[in-house]
Amino acid sequence: MMNNFNEIQKMSKDSMDMAMESFGSMSKGFQAIAAEVADYQKKSFEEGTAAVEKLVASKSIDTAFEAQADYVKTSYEGFVGEMTKIGEMVTDLSKDAYKPYEGMIGKFGK
Repeated sequence: MMNNFNEIQKMSKDSMDMAMESFGSMSKGFQAIAAEVADYQKKSFEEGTAAVEKLVASKSIDTAFEAQADYVKTSYEGFVGEMTKIGEMVTDLSKDAYKPYEGMIGKFGK
């Protein structure tokens, strides 16, 4: 009876350790994603401000359209690149959060 209690207690401790490790990985991942989004927002704002200045300084309608087209193109490419990067970060976060549980799932599979 006492042996079973010790096993249950050890399993409980192991489960808590895995949960804390997983939580730590998730916390670090979310912080990295938040920092990446903040950096992108800052860069996007700066590029938008520069584009408006360029648009206002345009001497003709053709240069204004060209400035706007350039901004739209670079904004779209930047957005797609950033979303790809964040998607990869989320995938890595999921993998890191799952790692502590791999050993336990293997035990139950046997």
